[in-house]
Formats: sequence, C-alpha cells, structure tokens
Amino acid sequence: MNKYELAVVVSAKIEDEERAAVIDKCKALVERFGGVITEVDEWGKKRLAYEIQKMKEAFYYFIRFDAESTAPIEIESRIRIMDNVVRYLIVRQDEA
Repeated sequence: MNKYELAVVVSAKIEDEERAAVIDKCKALVERFGGVITEVDEWGKKRLAYEIQKMKEAFYYFIRFDAESTAPIEIESRIRIMDNVVRYLIVRQDEA
C-alpha cells in the first residue's frame, strides 16, 4: 500500500451542503477503490492564482489515504467528470 494525497479545489459558487456532498463523493471514491482515508484537511476558501471559469476564489480540500498503485488512476478518471470540481491532483507521498 502506498500513501497518497488528493487535492481537490471545489467551486465557491455552490452552497455548503453541495460542497460537503462533493467531498463525500470524493471520499467514497477513495474507499470504493480500496483506499483507507487517514486524514481530511479543509483549508477553506482561498484566492486562486489565476481565474478559472470566471472564479477568483475556491475551496481547497486535501484527502490523505493509503491505497494500491492502481487506485489513483481509477479515482482521477471519476473525479475528472464531477461537477463543481475545478481542479484535482493525486500525488504519491514518499516515505522519508
């Protein structure tokens, strides 16, 4: 099992309940593909480095999880088509 971190940038134009539902969907995807969530870190609303879809701000979430090496590909392919997810990235964390 490898350690991964999923960064999700969620639209600031949606309500709190919708935003929570998007993050719950992301967590469910991780668990669906055999991942074990170790930590969910909410950074809140931050200013974007550049305008994306006419938005200057968005909500940042970081989900750390343990999973097999095939899981990130499957998770990214599902998150790619989710509404209200502005950007996403899964990176493998090296063990130091």
